[in-house]
Amino acid sequence: MIFTPTPFMGSYEITLEPRIDGRGWFARFFCKAEFAAIGHDQEWVQMNHSFTTETGTLRGMHFQHPPFTEIKLVRCIAGSVFDVIIDLRKDSPTFLKWYGTELSAQNKKMLYIAAGFAHGFQTLTNDCELLYHHSQFYTPKSESGIRYNDPLVNIEWPLSLTDISERDSVHPLLSPQFKGI
Repeated sequence: MIFTPTPFMGSYEITLEPRIDGRGWFARFFCKAEFAAIGHDQEWVQMNHSFTTETGTLRGMHFQHPPFTEIKLVRCIAGSVFDVIIDLRKDSPTFLKWYGTELSAQNKKMLYIAAGFAHGFQTLTNDCELLYHHSQFYTPKSESGIRYNDPLVNIEWPLSLTDISERDSVHPLLSPQFKGI
């Protein structure tokens, strides 16, 4: 695996290094020792799988409040998505900045998201599947979100929106007084 730092301290794009032969390919996507080298020392306590049918669909921007902030490892195993994180860490020099990257089955990239970020994605193709590893259990009372089109963040989504859940469409807009998590 190749770990490439994002502009946000503690978050990385990870590129798999497949071994290819006549049968296809094989690649490791987790190694405790390699992840420890970037400071990851937590257990993955929950793993989720999402399927999204239509190009242009948006899921996000989700996060959990302390003490349930979580590290996520996200990988697209079918199709292609524009994956986005927003830095919500109150003392971070990149507070309220966003970063987006394409994750796809073809490019075999993953995104390691440090604790303290909101996360979401927009599908770039039909029939997208993502795998998520979480360092914290889903805690509904701690769950929150930021509206995908919040003007304080100003994410530049690559496509027109075709579908979004009611819940995600009504996440609150951030106030200028938002102090982070």
